[in-house]
Amino acid sequence: MRNLIRWNPVSELTSGLGEFDDLYDRFRGRPFRVSQEGNQWWPTLESYTKDGKAFVRLDLPGVDPKDVEVVAEDGSLIIRGERKGAKEVEEKYYHYRETYFGKFERRLTLPKGTHTSKIAARYDDGVLEVSMPLPTHLAAKKVAIQIEGGKSESSQTA
Repeated sequence: MRNLIRWNPVSELTSGLGEFDDLYDRFRGRPFRVSQEGNQWWPTLESYTKDGKAFVRLDLPGVDPKDVEVVAEDGSLIIRGERKGAKEVEEKYYHYRETYFGKFERRLTLPKGTHTSKIAARYDDGVLEVSMPLPTHLAAKKVAIQIEGGKSESSQTA
């Protein structure tokens, strides 16, 4: 007698997609390791605009600000640095580890017209915040758009 095996299309579709998962995690900003170049990771990042300025914040707990470099180059904002590993425990004694160590680099495209001389960076409690004035064509104030009530044209013809 043969055993019946339940077919699971989800597991069939998702098996072997590790490379795609890694790529997806990379673009979502999750930390990950790159084996060919040694230990590398991506610190989590957020960017937003407020009061005519653009802000970029990176979570860098355990990173010495002296080990971080912020550069504006060729229309990009480049933030690179290194989190050094803990020396008090040897690698062979670890059972489980989610902390990432090694070099990192994040590149963001700067808006056209950004005055790179006005970019400022501040490091406080493990968070690096980079701020810059928005170019005038991007710093326009919000304009409220009135939403009209009533039926749409498509529902009136039915």
